[in-house]
Amino acid sequence: MASLSIARAYQHFFETHPNRTLAVTGGVLNALGDVVAQISQNFVSLGEHEQRPGFDPVRTLRFFCFGFGLSPLLGRWNLFLEHRFPLRARRGLRKVSFKALTKRVAADQLLMAPLGLFAFVGSMGVMEGRSPAQIQEKYMDMYRPALMANWQVWPLAQMINFRYMPLPYRVPFQATCGVFWTLYLSILNSREDEKQDKEHSIKK
Repeated sequence: MASLSIARAYQHFFETHPNRTLAVTGGVLNALGDVVAQISQNFVSLGEHEQRPGFDPVRTLRFFCFGFGLSPLLGRWNLFLEHRFPLRARRGLRKVSFKALTKRVAADQLLMAPLGLFAFVGSMGVMEGRSPAQIQEKYMDMYRPALMANWQVWPLAQMINFRYMPLPYRVPFQATCGVFWTLYLSILNSREDEKQDKEHSIKK
């Protein structure tokens, strides 16, 4: 019953304020991914008898801001894909066009995925106060591995998303699956930050 009430509330807010609803939902789920990542990193550090780094709320806030800003754009992107590649030629048809579904996934992975990762690396660098040279180094170290990992994980997830999820729930579904993806990106970004901080301290 509680989950049904939450679904109805979400549907209501999506219909009345779609961009705000997607922004808050995406921001919260993105922040959750970083919380899981920080807990995981603390656990690993304790297992290796290292000093516990502690929880960094500012880092989680950065992930919230990224999800908050990107999610409404993903909503518009999903709407574009819905109109550009309709899964059924006519309303009322039950048969789904696998060709149209494949085109949706291909467009998402070849266009939005690279752009989303580009925005992630750059925005994190800016919010962390990194220099242009450090942000460029982030792109060189992180972008290609993250994009390769993305293409191994997301095509299947997006195929399920585009095929079975109604339009209002596609961004939340993506963000929910993305909790684990955010965990990966958060750890990857954190390792790059540690590397740059060590290099900076050595130069001093």
